[in-house]
This record gives sequence, structure tokens and C-alpha cells, in this order.
Amino acid sequence: MAEMGSKGVTAGKIASNVQKKLTRAQEKVLQKLGKADETKDEQFEQCVQNFNKQLTEGTRLQKDLRTYLASVKAMHEASKKLNECLQEMYEPDWPGRDEANKIAENNDLLWLDYHQKLVDQALLTMDTYLGQFPDIKSRIAKRGRKLVDYDSARHHYESLQTAKKKDEAKIAKAEEELIKAQKVFEEMNVDLQEELPSLWNSRVGFYVNTFQSIAGLEENFHKEMSKLNQNLNDVLVSLEKQHGSNTFTVKAQPRKKTKLLSRLLRKKNSDNAPAKGNKSPSPPPDGSPAATPEIRVNHEPEPPSSATAGASLPKSPSQPTESPAGSLPSREPSAAEGTFAVAWPSQTAEPGPAQPAEASEVAGGTQPAAGAQEPGETAASEAASSSLPAVVVETFSATVNGTVEGGSGAVRLDLPPGFMFKVQAQHDYVATDTDELQLKAGDVVLVIPFQNPEEQDEGWLMGVKESDWNQHKELEKCRGVFPENFTERVQ
Repeated sequence: MAEMGSKGVTAGKIASNVQKKLTRAQEKVLQKLGKADETKDEQFEQCVQNFNKQLTEGTRLQKDLRTYLASVKAMHEASKKLNECLQEMYEPDWPGRDEANKIAENNDLLWLDYHQKLVDQALLTMDTYLGQFPDIKSRIAKRGRKLVDYDSARHHYESLQTAKKKDEAKIAKAEEELIKAQKVFEEMNVDLQEELPSLWNSRVGFYVNTFQSIAGLEENFHKEMSKLNQNLNDVLVSLEKQHGSNTFTVKAQPRKKTKLLSRLLRKKNSDNAPAKGNKSPSPPPDGSPAATPEIRVNHEPEPPSSATAGASLPKSPSQPTESPAGSLPSREPSAAEGTFAVAWPSQTAEPGPAQPAEASEVAGGTQPAAGAQEPGETAASEAASSSLPAVVVETFSATVNGTVEGGSGAVRLDLPPGFMFKVQAQHDYVATDTDELQLKAGDVVLVIPFQNPEEQDEGWLMGVKESDWNQHKELEKCRGVFPENFTERVQ
């Protein structure tokens, strides 16, 4: 029986709640259609809008505060790992090791204390502040339902009073329900009318206290952290003074292996190639026609001897005008090399006084100067001087150093062909391959272009050390590549 009674009560409550929901839904529909008036309180509606705005701002502040705390924790972990790294790298024999370890411990404790105070003085206070909003929000929603019940009871009572057939019992019952609904609504309305404005005004003090706490905690934290950082800086300055004489090695830019292998193969092939024979024509016999031979001159000659340097063929009729019966060194010219030709006219020279010969100085001093012939050659030269034609020498079109010595028209060969500029080594460089230059700080390098521009790696230059060039004058033996960042341009 007891169970039946309890079930009956439960069923009755469910039925009552369902009836209330249906009545409220019907009342709202009538109000929206304009067939029933709705009780409105503009002042209360404004309080509800402020409440919703306050709840949104508080929720956002709580979210951002949690994000800030997560960032503080992440910074703590990062700072801890950084200090651990310093402790591991700090060698035992270095000065200040104990002080550095103590600073790292204090740093860790300071981060922990800062995080905990933020939780206690900001986050927990924030949670307490927002904890009151859900209850008030549910009461506002309940007050809205009671207002609908009050409007429904009022409309029911008014309809019974205006009916043609009045039922006093129904009117009395409707009046009783109206009074009851009005009382419940007014009680809730009065409480909310007092709480909502008070809650809205409390936001200012809460925001001030929250941000003051955060700012004060952060200020103290940074003051203490600044002291620790200053102490750590002093320790590191002391370490630097003791080990300040150490230097750091400058590393060259890495070279591409593909181009390096290509360069090595080209060099190997050039070394294994057979040397080309030197051929030089001899002057034609006296009075006989001959074709014009072409003599090619290397732009990389051996340094001229004192007997031949700067000498030019004389213009006196009493001296011979032909080259000695020797051979001039020749090779296949490159694109940058010039050539000159010695020509003998086809007709026989008329008898008479010898014409003065005009010839330009042979580059590199490979022709002997006048008066420097061997004794056996002197007589032959004098005998042929009366019948040999004038020698016509064509001028070079290529320039070795870009400068011509005044008056004589001779090209300077004190710099390698294609010379671009000079650089000076600022650091020592140890060559790691056979085609690289070994540099010491202070070495001067003459920079020249690559034979194949495609072989040039980024950050590397081709050149020959000035000392090697002055001594050997041979590019094939002296030139090599070197890292540009080890040098500084001086010319």
C-alpha cells in the first residue's frame, strides 16, 4: 500500500508538471500571437543583460588566466631544462660551478612559488567568483517560468469574470490560484531585483583585486629573478675572463661533392694528356719566297732573364732583323691568349742598304736581345741581314694585366692571366683536398676566374698565392680553390 501511495504521489507530480508545461506553452503562444498581454519589467531585463555580460567576461577572464598559468608552468619547465643544460656543460674545473648550481636551484624554487601564488590568489578567487553565477542563472530562469504562470492565472481569472455564465466556485478557485502565483513570482522577483544590481557592481572591485594580485606577484617574481640573473651573469663574466684567450675556428662553406669529383677528373685527364710538341718556323733563305708562318705565344711564360727583359729589336741597318735560328716555345692558345705573326714578303729584296727593322717585344722575353747571339750565329745573321726583308709583327689583342708599359707597348706579365683582384687570408685554412689552397693568416691570394664556371661552388674562389706566383709563374702547379669567408679583399 505504501508503494502504491508513493507511486500515486509521483504520478500526480508528473501529471502536474506536465499540465504546467502545457499551460505555459499555450500562454507563450498566445502572447506571441498578441492574443494575451505579457507582464514586462524593463528594469529587471536590463539587470539580466548586465548579468549575462558579467558572466561572459568572467568566463573569458577565467579561461585566459588558466592559459597564463599554463604558460608560466611551461616557462618553468623550459627554464629548468636550460639550467640543467648549463649544469651539465659546466666543467668541474671551471670557476663558479657551485654558484651556478645554487642559482639554478633558486631559480627553480622561485618559479614554483610564483606559480603557486598565482593559483591561490588569482585562480581560486576567480573560481569562487564565478561559482555564484550558475545558481543565480537558474533562479532567473525560474522567475521567468513563474511570471508565465502568473500571467496565465491572471488571464484565466479575467476570462471567468467576463464570461456570460458566471460560476462563482470557479471564479473563487481561479482567484486563489492567481494570488498564489502572484506571491511566488513577487518573492523571487524581489530577491533578484536586489541581488543582480549588487552583483553587477561587485565586478569592479573583483577585477581590480585580481589584476592587482597578478601584477604584484609578477613584479616581485621578476625582481627576484633579476637578482638571480645578475648573479649568473657575474659568474659567467668571471669564467669568460679566465678563458677569454681561446679562439673559435672559422669553418668554410661546404663544397658540393659532384663538382669536386668533376674537377678532380678534369685535372687527372689533363695531367695524363701527352704534351704537345713545340714547333717554330725558321726564317726562309735569302731571296726565296715563303708562306707566312704564325707563331703563337703563351701568356704564361717563364720569367725573363736579365739579358732579355724589356729588350726590343734595334732599328739600326747594320744589325739583323730576323729571329735567331732557334725555336720559340708554343702551345695551343686559349680563348684569352693573343697571337702574332711574322711574315716574309714573296718578292726578293732589292740590293742596297738594309731597311731598318721594326718589331715589337715578344711577350715573356723569349727572343734574345740584339748582340746576345751565339758566336756562330752572329756571322750568319750578318751575312743574311742585307737580303732579309723587314719583319712585320702584329700587335696583341689580348691583355694580360690590363696595363701596358709606357712607350714600348709591352704587356705586363707580373700577374696571372685573368687576374681580378687580391684578397688577404684572415684565418688559417687547412686544405682538405688536392685542388685546395693551404692558407695562413696574412697570405695574399691573386683571384682568377674558374676555367669552367659551372665548377665554382658557392662561397669558394679560384686563385694562386702571390708568393707562389712570383716564384714559379705556373698556374697549373700553383692555383687552387679556397673559401671566400676566410679572406678579405684588399685590392
